[in-house]
Amino acid sequence: MNTKFKRPKFTTEFKQGAVKRVTEQGYTRQAAADSLGISLRAITRWVKAESGSQARPGTKQESLNLSERNELEMLRKENTKLLMEKEILKKAAIFFAKESE
Repeated sequence: MNTKFKRPKFTTEFKQGAVKRVTEQGYTRQAAADSLGISLRAITRWVKAESGSQARPGTKQESLNLSERNELEMLRKENTKLLMEKEILKKAAIFFAKESE
C-alpha cells in the first residue's frame, strides 16, 4: 500500500502565534509545540524563518519574514498553475484551428 503522508497546513496567523509563544511569552519550543499539538520540528522551522536565520546570506529572501515567505510560496504555486493553464489553452486553440481547416 502506497500511502503518502500529507503535512498539515497551518495558517500564517497560527504560525505567527506559535512563534510569539517562543519569542515573546517565554515558552520553550518543546512546550509551545506540545501545547499546540504540533511537532517540534515545525515550530523550530517557523521560529528560524521568522528570525531570518534560515535564509542564505546574499539572497533576497534573507529579509523576508514568515508571512512574506508564505505569500511568495503561494504566488509561485499560482504562477505555475496559470502557466500550465496557458499551455493547455494554446494547444486547444491549435487543435480547433486545425479542425476548422
